[in-house]
Amino acid sequence: MWKLLIGVMLLIIGPARADDQELRQRIVGTWTLVSVVYEDQETKALTPVLGQHPKGRQIATADGRWLALVTGEGRPVPKTDEERAQALRSMIAYTGRYRVEDGKVITKVEAAWNEAWVGGEQVRLIRFEGDRLFIESPPMPHPNQNNRVVRVIVIWDRERS
Repeated sequence: MWKLLIGVMLLIIGPARADDQELRQRIVGTWTLVSVVYEDQETKALTPVLGQHPKGRQIATADGRWLALVTGEGRPVPKTDEERAQALRSMIAYTGRYRVEDGKVITKVEAAWNEAWVGGEQVRLIRFEGDRLFIESPPMPHPNQNNRVVRVIVIWDRERS
């Protein structure tokens, strides 16, 4: 009886682990940012978060290190305190150890532009279309509009040397 139960569990769990292993192998590399958008969960409207042409790189190493840097389009060189504050609001940067589980990349944040992220985990759904990587947040309250729920969708292209 136990052997049958274990066999059934392995059949159920086995494919998920194999899929996660494939995702982990595919995510390794250097990625160039394509876009960052909010998807409104009610209307499905897409809104660029950091402009039409943000800049950024993401690096995922085979040994489990993650580094992401994203900056908004058209950022001027800050010269005043207000401009420096705006520069901070128009970027995302964090690093830490990552793992892939159940089709998600989970990063234990060690350092970030937003200290509130440090020590926590960023959990994002991942999927691929060829050499394009989609990283999607779960639905969450819009950071600037309390009555809206959005998903953040970040699209990356694999960097070729």
